[in-house]
Amino acid sequence: MRVHLVTMPWHPIDLPSLQLGLLHRIVRRARPGDEVTEFHGSLRWAEFLLEHSGGRLRPGDYVAVGSDAIFHGLGDWVFSGALYDNPGWGLARLRDYAAARDVFIDTAVAMRPYAADFISECATEVLAAEPDVIGFTSTFMQNVASLALARELRRRRPESVIVFGGSNCDGPMGHALHRNHPFVDHVVRGEAEYAFPHLLRHLDAGTAPVDVPGLCWWDGTRSRANPETRRTVAPADIPSPDYDQWQAALDASPVQEHVHPKLVVEGARGCWWGEKHHCTFCGLNGSAMAFRAKPGERLWAEIERLVRRHRILDVVTVDNIIDMAYFRDFLPRVVESGWDLRLHYEVKSNLTPEQFRLLGESGTVHIQPGIESLGSRVLDLMDKGVTGARNVRTLRECENHALTCSWNLLYGFPGERAEDYTPVVDQLPALVHLQPPSGAHRIQLERFSPHFTDPARGFGKRRPAEMYQHVYDLPEEELTDLVYLFDTEDAGIAGPAEQRLTDAVAAWRAGHARSRLLFEEDGDTLLVHDGRHGRPPATHCFTGWRAAALRRLEDGRTVPAVHRLLAADGHEVAPDTLAEWIGQAFAQGLLFRDGPTYVALPTWGEPVRLTEDAR
Repeated sequence: MRVHLVTMPWHPIDLPSLQLGLLHRIVRRARPGDEVTEFHGSLRWAEFLLEHSGGRLRPGDYVAVGSDAIFHGLGDWVFSGALYDNPGWGLARLRDYAAARDVFIDTAVAMRPYAADFISECATEVLAAEPDVIGFTSTFMQNVASLALARELRRRRPESVIVFGGSNCDGPMGHALHRNHPFVDHVVRGEAEYAFPHLLRHLDAGTAPVDVPGLCWWDGTRSRANPETRRTVAPADIPSPDYDQWQAALDASPVQEHVHPKLVVEGARGCWWGEKHHCTFCGLNGSAMAFRAKPGERLWAEIERLVRRHRILDVVTVDNIIDMAYFRDFLPRVVESGWDLRLHYEVKSNLTPEQFRLLGESGTVHIQPGIESLGSRVLDLMDKGVTGARNVRTLRECENHALTCSWNLLYGFPGERAEDYTPVVDQLPALVHLQPPSGAHRIQLERFSPHFTDPARGFGKRRPAEMYQHVYDLPEEELTDLVYLFDTEDAGIAGPAEQRLTDAVAAWRAGHARSRLLFEEDGDTLLVHDGRHGRPPATHCFTGWRAAALRRLEDGRTVPAVHRLLAADGHEVAPDTLAEWIGQAFAQGLLFRDGPTYVALPTWGEPVRLTEDAR
């Protein structure tokens, strides 16, 4: 059997498709006699735009539409005209939507005229392999481009079997995609390691796939959806990805000079925190929350193989959260290797300074710690399991170990109040030397999140997000099952409190690049050099118990706790005197206060900083 695997826009063009890499290995392992080929449509789309626009639409424009505009559906809209055979489909609705939200759409509009010809070329290339089975993987904004190509493939080669899978097909989304698009033969809902080879066996035998868990298939003209399984794929059955065909496509691509390629690996699936405390706003992991991780030795062996084979040192892990065992059995191996790797990882924001140190020594350069807020009450409403003080410590440790930290400040949670934000916003100018969030964002209602599954949490009214009106030509009841994001009534802060928060975050972002707050030890004297934006330059000098107290506050402590530690260290200071001094340090912006807890803000490192334009 000839199996052709397809990934379409808007997969990031600097990354191989982990899904295709895994599926390739899955098929080869289960069916060694099958021929497996791949089509990397995202690279081809970037090439197509570059060539056919005469260089006007460049890879940077691809990123602007495919990544930056994901919450407005612009990438899907670019291909909806090709899906519905109408170049002008949805344009008026998109313009009205963009005008109401001040969304820039000119780049997407400029791309739209090229979509139909691109789909035609893709069909020609895919069918040149004479595939028996064509498997699409779909995540985020890959649905419409994939559906447009699938429709054209069915028109040209009706005998080929078309299969969809990926996170866009999880749960009811997969059944809705199947029943509304008859040119899609099968939809695999959930993990594919067991289901896809099972389906291929049925196709070989010509039997009905009634026993493939979660599969959607056609029984005559009726779309059937087999019950989904609660069984998750064991780590031992998750293969190491095969990126050879991606590498060949990249090497031959004129887009190569515009991208900095990275490898993608997977150490774990699910979320160990979400198993116990599902963050209320998070819809990630869908039906597969159970946490499973490969042993650190195996993960290192996979990375070592991929790096040696592809000669690429940037490695992105797609794990939603790092396995804490990796601090014992994986990261030390990376350190011992001496390789100049650049790792990208998602972590929880409760790491210790020693764990941050190990991340830095291992070559980790970028983390996503899921900070989300600096206010403890709001974090409790999210069920995050951390405090605002701990999150500030995380930001400071990222500076100490030269870790780029990506995070969003979220608001709009049911039950939050303006007074939850006032003390945080008041202190943001003191944090300007620490890495700011991408912005302050009102949460959206995501399928599979506790906010979605339990309307009693505060979002009782919901409907498919408005952006889908310019993406799909489907009735609302079908969109309700098909889509991931929903519009709902606003909760939490609004009006002046919301504006004050967003303004303060914008000021933080504007002043960060020019700001420093640095520790320096000079004998027994502890110096703090203050070069933060919005403050006059100053150097503060601390000796004796004051220097010791400031160091103790790096770990975040209450005044009584600091007093006990100072006494244990032999420093004699009255509790009232200590409290008064801590109040003065707080007034100088040297400390962050979270309820009764204070955290020292100066950092020990001054990493090189690049502006957004230079990255």
